[in-house]
Amino acid sequence: MKKLILLGFLCFSYIPYLRAQTTYSIRGEIQEVTTENPLSQVQISILNTNYFTETDIGGIFVLEKLQKGDYKLQIRLTGYLVQTLPISLEKSIDLGTIYLEPIIDNFQDASIISLTDDDLTEDNSSNSEYISGLFQSSKDAYLKAAAFNFSQAWFKVRGYDSRYGQITLNGVEMNKFYDGRPQWSNWGGLNDALRNQDFSNGIAPSEVSFGNMLGTTNFKTRASLNREGGKVSYALTNKSYTGRAMATYSTGLNDKNWALTVSGSRRYAEEGYMDGTPYNSWSGFIAAEKKFNENHSINLTAIGAFNRKGKSSPSTQEVYDLKGYTYNSYWGDQVGDIRNSRMKEIFEPIVMLTHYYTSEKSTLTSSISYQTGHTTNGRLGYFNAPNPDPTYWKYLPSNYLRGNNYDLGQAYLADQDFRNNGQLNWNELYLTNAGKENASYYVYDDRVEDSQISFNSNFNTKINANVQINTGVSFKSLSSRNFAEMTDLLGATSFLDIDQYAIGDARDNDLNNPNKVVGVGDEFQYNYNIAASSVGAFAQVQVTSKKVDYFAGLNFKNSNFQRDGLYKNGTFANNSFGKGEKQSFSDFSAKGGFTYKFTGRHLFNVNGAYLSNAATIRTVFSNSRVNNEITPTITSEKVVTADANYIFRSPKIQARLTGYFTKISDAVETSFLFAEGLRGDQADFVSEILTGVEKKHIGAELSLEYQATPTVKVLGAGSFGQFTYNNNPNLYLQSESFVDEDSDFGTAYLQDYKLSGTPQRAYLLGIEYRDPTYYWFQVSGNYMSNNYLDISPLLRTENFYVDTDGIPFIDDETGVQVTQEQVDGLLQQEKFDDIFLMNIVAGKSWKINDYYLGVFAGINNVLGETYKTGGFEQARNANYPELKEDKNLENPIFGPKYWYNSGTSYYFNLYVRF
Repeated sequence: MKKLILLGFLCFSYIPYLRAQTTYSIRGEIQEVTTENPLSQVQISILNTNYFTETDIGGIFVLEKLQKGDYKLQIRLTGYLVQTLPISLEKSIDLGTIYLEPIIDNFQDASIISLTDDDLTEDNSSNSEYISGLFQSSKDAYLKAAAFNFSQAWFKVRGYDSRYGQITLNGVEMNKFYDGRPQWSNWGGLNDALRNQDFSNGIAPSEVSFGNMLGTTNFKTRASLNREGGKVSYALTNKSYTGRAMATYSTGLNDKNWALTVSGSRRYAEEGYMDGTPYNSWSGFIAAEKKFNENHSINLTAIGAFNRKGKSSPSTQEVYDLKGYTYNSYWGDQVGDIRNSRMKEIFEPIVMLTHYYTSEKSTLTSSISYQTGHTTNGRLGYFNAPNPDPTYWKYLPSNYLRGNNYDLGQAYLADQDFRNNGQLNWNELYLTNAGKENASYYVYDDRVEDSQISFNSNFNTKINANVQINTGVSFKSLSSRNFAEMTDLLGATSFLDIDQYAIGDARDNDLNNPNKVVGVGDEFQYNYNIAASSVGAFAQVQVTSKKVDYFAGLNFKNSNFQRDGLYKNGTFANNSFGKGEKQSFSDFSAKGGFTYKFTGRHLFNVNGAYLSNAATIRTVFSNSRVNNEITPTITSEKVVTADANYIFRSPKIQARLTGYFTKISDAVETSFLFAEGLRGDQADFVSEILTGVEKKHIGAELSLEYQATPTVKVLGAGSFGQFTYNNNPNLYLQSESFVDEDSDFGTAYLQDYKLSGTPQRAYLLGIEYRDPTYYWFQVSGNYMSNNYLDISPLLRTENFYVDTDGIPFIDDETGVQVTQEQVDGLLQQEKFDDIFLMNIVAGKSWKINDYYLGVFAGINNVLGETYKTGGFEQARNANYPELKEDKNLENPIFGPKYWYNSGTSYYFNLYVRF
């Protein structure tokens, strides 16, 4: 009897164990979207696990022996867009037919998921255990329109600066300490090697970082993610460069558990779309991975991208009217060759070692990287000599059509001279310098040499089938050298490093080395180091359930900055040499959101965040080239942001409607400018610092894709925004001309002025056709409006309309003091004309044995429209009488400077995959 009781107890105890070991399967069929033919050898894997299989000849796959839980199923085949599907597994599931779309070369690799399984898409899904939530790696029609169509007019999503988008490489942050923005040139030209990426839109959760309000993009360089094969391509275009050659090859994971990916590219142009803009770029990539066992792998990545290009100038409308909209004042002919005076060069290679640990429920990814290199910005300087800039105001016709200087004959001669010449005269500069010991003209680089070590580690684990925890720690340390380097004396033998506008000791840029004589390759003008570091940690929880998914995250980051001056500047002798005070910022941020799933087709999503962003090198130091001065009242920037989204998805329609609100507080804006009228009739070159800036971004977004037939898709996208200054911040000026004078210029009255740099409204309507014989085309119409000129804060202080005696200026027409109405009228912000652009893209591919041959062609701005993409007010006339006089001219001498885009551009690419 005791034995029977014992046996019964053991059997009863074994039942939960049997239940715990119950496993499930995922089944599906993969077809080509237009032909509906089955696709074989498609790689099917579950991210962050060891589960993997391939489709058979009928396109069928089965993954077995899976536990309950939330998974991300990745579907990958060379030549097709990668699909990533969120799966909540409570029972074995048949996904039905999943369609793969061929890659549109040079379009974004964005996943568009089309599922037919009733559990995921049908309204009447009461029998389904779970409804899939949102998976953020997919870029919808709106985000692709913003990247490929609206970007022609410098469109910014929600009006956000690029520093609010976080870029990571295997989890390591790539945004710069200097201004918070990523330097895309560090990996430019390596499109094929960096196709593996995860994207989280806005403040949605990311598994690698806390992120920021413009989202997170994580490039994954793990070599084993790339299937064996290669691609060679060549492109022709008339944009920044005219030719591009690129080759990539991957071995896949071989029998010895090694994987290797190599890629290289070359981009070049003797002259780009704008006049006098040469382009030269070489890029290389290598990733090598060793898989030790099912749990451990390491991956070594090396990226090097050299980029050297000529800049193009903004110009006044008068200049464009005389020389056309591709005019660029920065270049001139030298012995039959184009020479640009403002060449920019970037070379900052990256080496990174990444360790991957994977278990049944957890992953640990840790990376350490080292990046070093330089960035240079070339300039043409002059000393006790006429300004060599061909657009200098004294050389233009408008100078002879004003006030007491009116001379119609001289205006005509200036007009003809500028039309016929109007470029830098390098030969004349050499003749002027010939035989001189002290150069009148010279070319130099503003040079930055950065070395940075970074570490990042992410631990992700599933607590149970419904709860996932994401955590991460990070560290970055930067050592930055900053100096001017003489690169060409233009025929002279040396240069005396003094300030030509100063007197006495203030003349010397370095009192420790007075009257310094400079040769080619020497440092001069300014010289200092910046040390910066940050340490951070974040934690995030993601919870899924049948009807509601939600997440919450916290982030902490401490950032430190310190300047070490190597020159004792004559003007700032007491505050330029040696180490300045270390500046430290501690920032806490939080975010959260939920998704309510009415049905598989109808979802409602809300996200909100409070973000604290540390100041950057650019905003901490008010004029780092010449002193250790810290920006007054500097503090971390605060952001409050929220968005609400309605999502509809069905086999034929994918749609999203979003409303958003963002308020940015305690922001800092810095700039450098030349102004007259600050102190009576005197002129000064100043550093302008705007503190306590508050901005408001409010608007709505629409994304729509309608699969009208198996071959025809209708696309729609829209952005309706309003981006404004939301307060009246404080303005400070710093100049070598008034070191001992009060630099606080008080309130800048900016409230309700529009933020510049982007159209605030943008709409797209397009149609895409994909033929079963593997050709396709897309035509879109794009309408953009509400783009505004960047205003000058200095012109909106009391200094603008109050004379040095503290009394408002007398208007020369009315004879009485100027009124607020007159000031507002003179300072009305310019709104650019609306834009309509038509774009066409098309492609065709052929399968020849084991090779894929393809062509891609794109034509932007088919109608050849000319339009302003940006511009700014000049603050040269810093008071009411001078600005009014200038604006009354037919061609204002110091009118706004603009950037234009004009004419049709094209891109043609031929590629072979194998």
